[in-house]
Amino acid sequence: MVQPELFSIGPFTIYSYGLMLGIAFITGSYLLSKEFERKKLPTNFATEITLLAIIFGIIGSKLFHLFENWDAFLRDPIQMSLSPGGLTFYGGLIVATFVIAIYLKIKKISFLYIADAAAPALMLGYGIGRTGCHFSGDGDYGIPTSLPWGVNYENGIVKPSEAFLNTEIALGFENGIVPDNTPLHPTPIYEFLFAAIAFYFLWKLRKKETPDGMLFMFYLIGTGVPRFLIEIIRINPRYVFGLSEAQIISVILILIGIVGIIYLRKNSNRPKYVPAPIIITTAKKKPK
Repeated sequence: MVQPELFSIGPFTIYSYGLMLGIAFITGSYLLSKEFERKKLPTNFATEITLLAIIFGIIGSKLFHLFENWDAFLRDPIQMSLSPGGLTFYGGLIVATFVIAIYLKIKKISFLYIADAAAPALMLGYGIGRTGCHFSGDGDYGIPTSLPWGVNYENGIVKPSEAFLNTEIALGFENGIVPDNTPLHPTPIYEFLFAAIAFYFLWKLRKKETPDGMLFMFYLIGTGVPRFLIEIIRINPRYVFGLSEAQIISVILILIGIVGIIYLRKNSNRPKYVPAPIIITTAKKKPK
């Protein structure tokens, strides 16, 4: 069901995209906290990491979305900048990762150690967030399909007639306009399913003895491969070698993951990061 607005309470409107994004962050924060407990790290530190991820993830997502839609941004910069929709995940991942890496360096904590702890939460959180794109119909859907699970996005924020305007897809329809009720590939749901499967394997793998960073390398591959494939049935602008921006970033992430796994396996004897013990203070009893 595509329904951008769920309900209103007085002057406040609850949007499906915002709700799912909120659920994604809450779920990710909970999983990260549980991993921090298992790894003997302060759970309040997980909250700090989550806040940084939220703030700089949204900033990065919006910046990359504006870059992807530069012409539309130049036509109406205020509307594009302040729109509640229009977030590019890879932009958020890159910017938030960069900021968190600097933060961890200041704290003198291993980035790869924390990245491993965050990998499962990142994967599932991404999948849940993608369902928000589906429910809001924000234009992240795929090309027309005759498959039985094709979805009608005519009630979405971005109508198919607008999304496919002046594309090769539109040339196959009367007057060069794709009807809004045309069944389309629900690519956000595909991404959610991929993310759920990848989360399952990462969650199982997290307890195995592996070099610091190994789980994060698997995460990079697990997020890069499905996104690269799904972009094939989407209409994002193509840049180099016929690849979209998301596909180019996907290739980079996949290569980093593969090279990282090879390196970590060849250097499996590297010392693992050991977090400082948690100091628990107890109030001293006053003498009677």
